[in-house]
Amino acid sequence: GSQTYGNPVVADGKIIVGTNNNGHLRPGIEGDKGVVLCLDEKTGGLIWQATHDKLPTGRVNDWPEQGICSTACYSDGKVYYVSNRAEVICADPEGMRNGNDGPYTDEKYKEEMDADFIWIYDMIDELDAFPHNLATCSPVIWKNYIFVSTSNGVDEGHLDLPEPDAPDFICLDKNTGKLLWDKNYTKGKVLHGQWSSPACGEIAGREQVIFGAGDGWVYGLDMKTGDMIWKFDMNPKDSKWVLGGRGTRNAIIATPVIHENNVFLCVGQDPEHGEGIGHLYRIDATKTGDITESGKIWHLGGEDFKRSMSTVCIVDDLMYASDLSGFLYCLDAKTGRKYWTHDTFAAIWGSPYYVDGKVMLGTEDGEVLVFDHSRTKKLIATNDMKNSVYTSPVVANGTLYITNRNTLYAIAAGAQAKPQAAARAN
Repeated sequence: GSQTYGNPVVADGKIIVGTNNNGHLRPGIEGDKGVVLCLDEKTGGLIWQATHDKLPTGRVNDWPEQGICSTACYSDGKVYYVSNRAEVICADPEGMRNGNDGPYTDEKYKEEMDADFIWIYDMIDELDAFPHNLATCSPVIWKNYIFVSTSNGVDEGHLDLPEPDAPDFICLDKNTGKLLWDKNYTKGKVLHGQWSSPACGEIAGREQVIFGAGDGWVYGLDMKTGDMIWKFDMNPKDSKWVLGGRGTRNAIIATPVIHENNVFLCVGQDPEHGEGIGHLYRIDATKTGDITESGKIWHLGGEDFKRSMSTVCIVDDLMYASDLSGFLYCLDAKTGRKYWTHDTFAAIWGSPYYVDGKVMLGTEDGEVLVFDHSRTKKLIATNDMKNSVYTSPVVANGTLYITNRNTLYAIAAGAQAKPQAAARAN
């Protein structure tokens, strides 16, 4: 495609990645669509394509040419993602090649190179969700639960919330797609959209799912019931939301990170709003209730950390965090102390990624920078990927996968020459 924002997922010899239809990989399907590609891990060849028509309501719910931003989740031989139509999809990794197995059998596209859906949960039809610009959540699975943000947001004028009573966050049975619970904790106070993806884990012996909401609060919820365990306001009390990014209050786009019973998370806005004051927190997730004051372990913000869409990376008590303004920070995860800063001189949409003693990060200028994992800054390499990199690098089975705006590259371990499009999906 021509726009790619979600990361590739590699499992069972296949690569799953979302994009738009401008690559024209599936013959006979033309026009603006959201697509998910399943590629052969060794060759990059197309196995199947899931094709989703655009919503008839247009750009307010489904922005043109943006495709599918959701990063898929692969669990127990099934593929899960959120479509541009705000549907939670469970798909057969073999596609239609082994038949239309059901129980869902009403696919629009049913050729051998098409996707085979097992079940679909439509958050617009079932919950009255109103995704602003695009449904973007990357689902997370824990045991038999699948957790998803509904992306419920404001109208085209950015002044009203058309569906204030629609849930913000839901839990489905991953095997059947049945709704287990839904929650609305923002209570009509969504600032713009809801584009963060959840994280889940065991915190002090209790299973929690962490949800960054569109009101600028992060919530720790009981996985089984959705009941709130704690909440934390990610913005100072004197912050103000102003249309177009001119204010100081922010929503949450990054994904929370759970580490040693703590949650690490930053705030941000639609990148079209530009740079602005941001905040990065380490939160004690063992507490209960409103823990905005009691749960704050450390905070970095103001002029020291700007708006960010990036998820932090923690290795050996070193934390790597990046912001939209183009800075990569190496911090002490325990104290928030800065060890070093690097200015990439380009906007950053993706997140730092650690592998084999190295930290990688892509930029909007199309560079992937490689740093030594250390308290002392050492830039090892700068790689030109020829187009904007809005995603995060991924390593699987000795191969590095980097997705720029329109091409997926598979790079062998130890490769020294310029990367070639070994697995190309444009």
